[in-house]
Amino acid sequence: MGRLNTTSSNGFILVGFSDCPQLELLFLVFISIFYSLTLFGNSTIIILSQLDLRLHTPMYFFLCHLSFLDLCYTTGTVPQLLINLQGHDRTISYGRCMTQLFIVLTLGGTECVLLVVMAFDRYAAVCRPLHYTTIMHPRLCQALAIASWLGGLVNSVIQTGLMMAMPICGHLLNHFFCEMPVFLKLACEDTGGTEAKMFVARVVILVFPAALILGSYAHIGRAVLKVNSVAGRRKAFGTCGSHLVVVSLFYGSAIYTYLQPMGSYSESEGKFVALFYTIIIPMLNPLIYTLRNKDVKGALWKVLGRDRGSGVGGE
Repeated sequence: MGRLNTTSSNGFILVGFSDCPQLELLFLVFISIFYSLTLFGNSTIIILSQLDLRLHTPMYFFLCHLSFLDLCYTTGTVPQLLINLQGHDRTISYGRCMTQLFIVLTLGGTECVLLVVMAFDRYAAVCRPLHYTTIMHPRLCQALAIASWLGGLVNSVIQTGLMMAMPICGHLLNHFFCEMPVFLKLACEDTGGTEAKMFVARVVILVFPAALILGSYAHIGRAVLKVNSVAGRRKAFGTCGSHLVVVSLFYGSAIYTYLQPMGSYSESEGKFVALFYTIIIPMLNPLIYTLRNKDVKGALWKVLGRDRGSGVGGE
């Protein structure tokens, strides 16, 4: 393959799932349903959190940011996939592809940091309950949210900049959106130095936050074990259990995609893992956080005009 002139108008062709043509119609139906549920679930959380005063707490403030991230993330990738699954033009210009890559990396990096912030919020709630309102005051919450977005933005600027400096050969992207590992597979020359820098950036944005979250939950676990009341333990574990499930799903799929050696990266497996973290996880997040949450259920009934008087108590 000759070197691709990245300034040309040819751009790339997103292969998507064209290697499984018999499944494309099935993918189109299910992904359309999942996307609709993602939009509905995350939008509902944002609207309820704004309308109900019982949800004006740090936990729901950060949950709103997570829901907004999920909305942006899926909207940045899924519509292009749905167009491709309908057999339309699969080409994407170089500029659009780099823009998509930049947005995806920004949102993914922001979620990595935001999940650490949410773990800190749970640590303060469980381990410092008497000082919780003092610690998690509105200004700190806003500063932590801004820091999350800035962290994702800096990560994206670094990795997208390094990616754009790499010589790319070919025009076929064996994926349904512009994903970093697929670009690295198209590198023309030995780019070991650049890939090493990008790998360090991915470690910083993935491994360090995961370690901080595990550390927070180690402290939370010790604090919960000291609680004498069984009901108190159950409430504390319920408060943190939802966040742990989200962390496990998100970091598990992200680490598989971005931290494995490029030589062992399977493009076919990578596409299905990408479906998981671009569609399934954003769809599940609202359910995981609200399925057993009395406050959210109460807010929903209130908006629907059927307030059942559920008290403030969280999970």
